[in-house]
Amino acid sequence: MLLFIVAIVCCLCSCAPKERYVVLYEAKKVKEEQSLKEQEIQKHFRIAYIPKVGNISYFESIYEGVLEAAKQLNIELIYASPTQASAEQQLKIVEKMILKEVDAIAVSVIDSKSLSPVLQRAKEKGIKVVTWDSDSEPTSRDLFVDMVDAEKLGRHLMDQLAMQTNEVGDYAIMTGSFSAKNHNEWVKWIQSQWKDYYPNMKLVEVVSTNDDPATAYKVATTLLTTYPSLKGIIGNSSVGPPAAAQAVLDLGKKGKVAVVGLSTPNLMRTYLHDGSAQVVTLWSPKKLGYLMIALTDYLLKGQPIEDYSFIQRVGIIRVEATENRVIMGEPIDFTKENVDQYEF
Repeated sequence: MLLFIVAIVCCLCSCAPKERYVVLYEAKKVKEEQSLKEQEIQKHFRIAYIPKVGNISYFESIYEGVLEAAKQLNIELIYASPTQASAEQQLKIVEKMILKEVDAIAVSVIDSKSLSPVLQRAKEKGIKVVTWDSDSEPTSRDLFVDMVDAEKLGRHLMDQLAMQTNEVGDYAIMTGSFSAKNHNEWVKWIQSQWKDYYPNMKLVEVVSTNDDPATAYKVATTLLTTYPSLKGIIGNSSVGPPAAAQAVLDLGKKGKVAVVGLSTPNLMRTYLHDGSAQVVTLWSPKKLGYLMIALTDYLLKGQPIEDYSFIQRVGIIRVEATENRVIMGEPIDFTKENVDQYEF
């Protein structure tokens, strides 16, 4: 009897339709795919960050934004800076970065003529080249991250000085460097605005500070003594306005000579409050640093950079596609009334 029951059970089992199984979740395979995704996420690029010079507050503020972006985007940052605004030093640094085979070079160019051929060589080796603050020749880089529109800025600086001098009198321009494309562009548009709208003002001299505070102070004192009838000074790099304001104070010219230009709130706070300078203009250096690294990351990942894009911690950017140029935004004017609202 027992054998009969076993036989029936075996028969039923053999006659029952066999179940088909489809593997919906293969633990080992999923684990491998997840590991690959994590490796892709963790992959970081090496970007060489090269300012014009590292020991002035403007570039130190930019570096704060650079570090913030690098940390957020998991980027390995290689920082290398000339000890002074020397085109020769900067060229040697770029050559070293090419030998290191970095993924990208982000540089504020001191001398476009000397550096452009080296940047072109970097591009030919597959290194992405991003210029910021000051440009190279367009063909030798992949992208230029500009702070503001050069024409608008230059004309604005001239207007600011004219307002302080009642549109009359002699004035001088203290430029950062004659070899820097951004400084030359700003000087060009300052002079265009002067020639177009201020016939009763006279430009007596354009002098270079070499982006050095001590040199800038000597230049300012020389201008004030050489041209006793001087009514105003425009400084178009961050060391110019504070040096000019200090010279105005030291030579007893406060209230007689107006000082305007580009500099940081921290450098100009005291001078704006005591009246030795009237207004300075700038953008957020920290935002510039962040934007430059973020857009370099875009390039390395092959992501498009489009007009009116919103960039986290920066805002909406403009893109000049034909020039491969990004414009960060509009400048900010700092006066004694609002300078204490800013800390950089």
